[in-house]
Amino acid sequence: MQQIGTLEDIPYVTLPDDYASNPGPFLARMYQEYGPIFRTRTDWWNDVVYLVGPEANRFVLASNRLKFSHRQGWGQFFGVIETYGDGLLTMDGPEHDQHRRMMNPAFTISYMDRYLPLMNRIIRERTATWPERGEVDVFAEARKITFDVAAEALVGLKTGPEVDRFREIFFSMITLGDNDESGKSYNTRLAELQSELYELLLPKIRQRREQPTDDVLGMLVRARDDHGNALSDEQLIAHTNILLVAGHETSTSLSAWLLYLLSQHTDYAQRVLDEQDALLAREAEPTLEAVKRMKLLEHALSEAERLYPPVSNGPRGVLEDFEFGGHHVPAGTHVFYSIAGAHNLPTIFADPGRFDPDRFAPPREEHKTPYALVGFGGGPLASARSSSA
Repeated sequence: MQQIGTLEDIPYVTLPDDYASNPGPFLARMYQEYGPIFRTRTDWWNDVVYLVGPEANRFVLASNRLKFSHRQGWGQFFGVIETYGDGLLTMDGPEHDQHRRMMNPAFTISYMDRYLPLMNRIIRERTATWPERGEVDVFAEARKITFDVAAEALVGLKTGPEVDRFREIFFSMITLGDNDESGKSYNTRLAELQSELYELLLPKIRQRREQPTDDVLGMLVRARDDHGNALSDEQLIAHTNILLVAGHETSTSLSAWLLYLLSQHTDYAQRVLDEQDALLAREAEPTLEAVKRMKLLEHALSEAERLYPPVSNGPRGVLEDFEFGGHHVPAGTHVFYSIAGAHNLPTIFADPGRFDPDRFAPPREEHKTPYALVGFGGGPLASARSSSA
């Protein structure tokens, strides 16, 4: 009978100095040396367990997902509740499922058809001055575009000074621990930003109650829980905060990296442009059906996601003891399922450090290994792209 080890028996690794900027290759090497489970220590937590590889992703995201807590992971370990409130990202179990169902209608394919025209308009407006500017900060510009899209599609806010202020507030909150130049303490500055955000959002909620809309905020205002109760202002603001942060931050990162990678690999960029010329009439804006046929662009996007996932490691708290990889992990432990580690495994992705979008095209289709590509998760509500592509 196989002997199951304890937490102390899990191999310990020391993170290298460049870990924060390039975690994937290191975690993939540790996987090859120690297997799919190992641990380290951080400045703020004694033991953090890494679970690496497709089977680890499946274990956390699908087959044993109820043993893992978003609230203890994102909410407490990463301080999301303290910063943005208790929204969808920090809910577990039935509560998460119930609130997710409230939002589901806004993410159906029929709504995607409605979002694309506003995306085309915002992109056209935001990029109009790019040619004459000569040099463009693609990260800053991608943030403007993705936030404008999220603000209008999810909350019904139109591009302009008000949306710009929302974006500035969220960016200040995201980077508060890094570059606050106000001279105020972290808690004081955070409280100021939260108060301003509350004052901006509360009138929007009241407007939705008086004049219902069919954007996500409007749906949430009208929604009722299993007991017939409406969501409180605090719950609505927390959901809106998470929707706006998650709705633009990950897309900003991925879009900027995609543009950077295509600028560095001009041969493949030309193939993408040639594909679009073949699919679109000159000056025509893309339809949803046309976008679905842009396979070369899709492969480049998947490769950007693989090389530079917007979130390197998914945090979870352990609610129930479990065994994985020959080791016992007790409740109360914090774990990461490692997105960046899985995306750099050479046993799945050939020459993983190389930009090679053709790895996703037939006949190679390296992402066909279930739960190998999980930059945007995978589970019962959002199947892993690798297992559904």
